[in-house]
Amino acid sequence: MDFNVKKLASDAGVFFTRAVQYTEEKLGQAEKTELDAHLENLLARGDCTKNWTEKIFRQTEILLQPNPIDHTGARIEEFLYEKLEKKIPLRITNAEVLGQYMQDAAKEFGPSTPYGSTLITVGEYQKRIGAVEREFIHASAVGFLNPLRNFLEGDWRIISKERRLLENYRLDLDACKARLKKAKLAEAKAAATPDFQETRPRNYVLSASASALWSEEVEKAEQELRVAQTDFDRQSEVTRLLLEGINSTHVNHLRCLHEFVKAQAAYFAQCAVHMQDLQKELSSANDDTFPNAFVGNPSMSVIAPGPSPLSTAAPPGTSPPGRTSASPGPLDPVVTLKIGEVKPPATGTRKAKVLYDYEAADVSELSLLADELITVYTVPGMDPDWLIGERGNQKGKVPVTYLELLS
Repeated sequence: MDFNVKKLASDAGVFFTRAVQYTEEKLGQAEKTELDAHLENLLARGDCTKNWTEKIFRQTEILLQPNPIDHTGARIEEFLYEKLEKKIPLRITNAEVLGQYMQDAAKEFGPSTPYGSTLITVGEYQKRIGAVEREFIHASAVGFLNPLRNFLEGDWRIISKERRLLENYRLDLDACKARLKKAKLAEAKAAATPDFQETRPRNYVLSASASALWSEEVEKAEQELRVAQTDFDRQSEVTRLLLEGINSTHVNHLRCLHEFVKAQAAYFAQCAVHMQDLQKELSSANDDTFPNAFVGNPSMSVIAPGPSPLSTAAPPGTSPPGRTSASPGPLDPVVTLKIGEVKPPATGTRKAKVLYDYEAADVSELSLLADELITVYTVPGMDPDWLIGERGNQKGKVPVTYLELLS
């Protein structure tokens, strides 16, 4: 091993000199060379850019991967695959996990049941949303996160390294200035004319010799100062050029920000399309599933077993007023239904809790307030999506979907 003692001693001396200069500056015992205003502004702007870029980068990672534990594990996994030079496997999203759980549950409950078939449908759309989310995460990582990471781990590291060199050169420059100042003071003191009456000739000779030595020390200090000033000026220029590149960084990050917004907008738009398609599919399925499940379950039935006012309003085989025998229809009784003439059946009435506020569309309907309790029942031939609701002296049709039937 090549162990250079002289170089080690020289480096240790430089480090000690810088440490002394830094300490004296903090204690106010030494002068400090100030940077020019333009370079100071560039340094402040660079620090601001670095700090906010780092915060935006971290928060975007949290947005794309909300769970901090999963986020840390993902970063470790990416690091290992990067070191092994292998392709990072695709990660399953939370929506895809939820969709798979729903489909697995449907197999246990029975795919042919209303709940099971709905779980299968919703699970499939959750998987689609998860796939869209995965594409959004990938696009955001490539178009937005990677440029921010490259700046923090690449450009800013170079700028930080050059700033540290600039600070070291400034300490060397100020140390040289302090050394030259001390040498000049000592030279002036040694060059003072001695008093021959009070000073012996031997001391005069020694004083003249000391003056010559201090003159050589001043020349040496001036030479070191010129070298230190040159190094400091050159490093200031290098640091200034690097910091002025922050403008290009802002332009690049602006373009990446537009790409991120574009990817996010596409993600939300595709999610909205999938959810609208899911709602349409569920609505079409509800027309067949919910009424059949409501009527077919004896414990949930609200149909009166006895005769109702509508069943006695017209004899069997005759048509109610307003309808001819040539135009029968199962929903026609609803059209001719007079809410004021409807009487609650002797049995079959139930209590129901209102889930949402509902504004009546006409006089035949009953307005509802969320969380209130009403009495509901049905009559033969009535639209299965509606019930008759009573609240005190008020009576009218109410939609089934706005109610929660109580036992």
